[in-house]
Order: sequence, then C-alpha cells, then structure tokens
Amino acid sequence: MITKDSLIGDIIMKYPKAVEILMNNGMGCVGCPSSQIESIDQAAAIHGMDIEKLLEELNKAL
Repeated sequence: MITKDSLIGDIIMKYPKAVEILMNNGMGCVGCPSSQIESIDQAAAIHGMDIEKLLEELNKAL
C-alpha cells in the first residue's frame, strides 16, 4: 500500500505501473534524482496535487 510517506523512488521500484499514473497526473519528475528521497506527499504538494485523490488512484490500480 502506498502512503503519504512513501518515497517516489520506492514506489517506482515496487510498482512500475505507478509511473504511468504519476505521469498522467502531471508528476513528470519520476525520473529526477530528487524523486529517490522525496515522499509522494512532498511531490504532490510541489505539483499542486490532491494527495488523497492521488493515493486513492494509485492504490486502486496497484
């Protein structure tokens, strides 16, 4: 299960399907070096995304 504290790098490694979902939601930084140490919550805040909606979509798909 993906939570607010999950790191982008960990999510991508554990759930490759998440890349497409993240990209479709406007999070194009999945390949950036900072994504390895950035939580999904931090990334969502930076990109102006609704973290609860994003987590729901990710966890439903995975």
